Amino acid sequence: MHRELQVLGRAVKQVQYRQHRALESGLAAVGTTLAQWDALRAISRTPGASARALAAATFQSEQAFGTLAGRLVAQGLVERRPGHGRRIEHHLTASGEQTLKAGHGVADEVLAACYAPLPEEDRATLLDLLRRLMAEDGAGTE
Repeated sequence: MHRELQVLGRAVKQVQYRQHRALESGLAAVGTTLAQWDALRAISRTPGASARALAAATFQSEQAFGTLAGRLVAQGLVERRPGHGRRIEHHLTASGEQTLKAGHGVADEVLAACYAPLPEEDRATLLDLLRRLMAEDGAGTE
């Protein structure tokens, strides 16, 4: 039983790794990285969010997200604004919106190719199974 679970765990990791490599390659063509595009998505979903909230949403430490956000600000993709108290809010610039949109196009193509071997019904089943696992963990879904 435990060997079967190890094989399952490794298979999930292999699919994730392949997907990330393909996304990195495609996103590089539009001038961004997977980490940057993921941060742009998180900021787009919750404009004005704090670094702490965005770090959690992107599975990073606050320090790592702060460094990434600094690069995004330097590239003109994100702006930081004073919020309530000491809070710093994050917002996309027009250039950030364009990069995010280009990334969505890349992701649509890459993910369609990654999951092409599975019929639509199997993809729906896989998504349902993964959501059930995340619910058990208390993790949120997108």
